[in-house]
Amino acid sequence: MKNEYIATIIKMLTEIEVKEEESITKAAQLVADSIMNDGIMIAFGSGHSRVGAKEIVSRAGGLFPAKEIKDPAEGIFEKFEGVGLVLVKRVEIKPEDVLILISNSGRNPVSIEIAIEAKKIGAKIIVVTALDASKKLTSRHSSGKLLYEFADVVLDLHSIEGDAAIEVEGVDGKICGTSTITTVALLQSVVLYAVKIMVSKGFNPPVRISANIDRGANRSAEIEKKYAHRIYRF
Repeated sequence: MKNEYIATIIKMLTEIEVKEEESITKAAQLVADSIMNDGIMIAFGSGHSRVGAKEIVSRAGGLFPAKEIKDPAEGIFEKFEGVGLVLVKRVEIKPEDVLILISNSGRNPVSIEIAIEAKKIGAKIIVVTALDASKKLTSRHSSGKLLYEFADVVLDLHSIEGDAAIEVEGVDGKICGTSTITTVALLQSVVLYAVKIMVSKGFNPPVRISANIDRGANRSAEIEKKYAHRIYRF
């Protein structure tokens, strides 16, 4: 049996490697500049897009100064205006921070409202979205804008409309979403490039070592002293 899903993912990752290099580099520069200027990464994804946000927060091998905007409703109310405003009020955002907003469609108010508020503060915004698919959709926010329109840098997932990619005979509709894997690949690439930029500038990147490595806990405790007031504060 041919594994069509893995073949599809490999094709998408190959396309991303070629087409998103410039955007990954620009996003990494924003992250590096933010951290070198005492800012942090703040990530948000509604519903299943939260997986992408979680991937770069408290992650072994990731950057320490990162926190997630959490939605207790887990995306149930993402289509309603006002929800994003409530969530963003619970999080401290500073001009030196960089927001990473993840939405395959980029049409729902919750992420758009967070982007609007971040823009007012002056923080930079990286949007992870399926750009071509998003442009075919109508915004559900009263501004009429889609999430990518608020971005300083767009990381394109290259996923199709509706995200699912595989057709199976006898099944009404496609199956197997792709955006989670491509989101992770893009964001881990940003982390990689950002760390390299910081090193090239003579800045010691605050990398989180796994607590399951013997020296990890002690090293993290030292770095935590610098960032605890930001990453653990709502």
